Amino acid sequence: MKAHEIVMDWVTAELQSGQLSIGDHLPSERALAETLGVSRSSLREALRVLEALGTITTSTGSGPRSGTIINAAPSQALSLSLTLQLATSQVGHGDIYETRQLLEGWSVQHSNPAQVEWEKAEALLDAMDDPELPLEEFLRKDAEFHILLSKSASNRLISTLMDALRISIAEHTVTRAKALPNWPETAARLQQQHRAILAAYKAGERSTAAELIQRHIAGYYEETADASAA
Repeated sequence: MKAHEIVMDWVTAELQSGQLSIGDHLPSERALAETLGVSRSSLREALRVLEALGTITTSTGSGPRSGTIINAAPSQALSLSLTLQLATSQVGHGDIYETRQLLEGWSVQHSNPAQVEWEKAEALLDAMDDPELPLEEFLRKDAEFHILLSKSASNRLISTLMDALRISIAEHTVTRAKALPNWPETAARLQQQHRAILAAYKAGERSTAAELIQRHIAGYYEETADASAA
């Protein structure tokens, strides 16, 4: 086994047994290397791999947040994989579009209005109404809005996958949006759709909300695809 696999197996076993929890510190480098029977140089390389995957965070200095801490941020690993898939053209925007339709459509159908952070959702849309808001910031808040709504379905994997998608396609999303002929007009229309989607969510009208969000995703995908092809 490779060093990072040995470390990952150990961390997984410790979490499953309850010996470690999210937020706990790992033993010192020397102690962990001895426990796992790997060299310190191999251990350091393994920790770098696990940090890239979002399993741990490492920081120097003193204080409660220094050292190596179990983080378990699966969206980081997923977004890294998706980014590489996009970069090598193994995954295209059509694939992203279809995946969003599946994830967000399912989330709406299984949503619970009581679980939506309404004030946060409204605050995001209010901020996005600002005509001076940079395109990049609008799109970041747009993604946050969609992820926030997806959390109402009480399926952490769905929101984790959506967060991973948001991170991995951020640059591509901005590039496609900048190709649009009239971004302010597009942004205003998206906001109207966002408000309608939020209202349907709040009213518990799942079928209406599902139809609105799927039309919203499809419309924007088609518009940016046409602009990018022009």
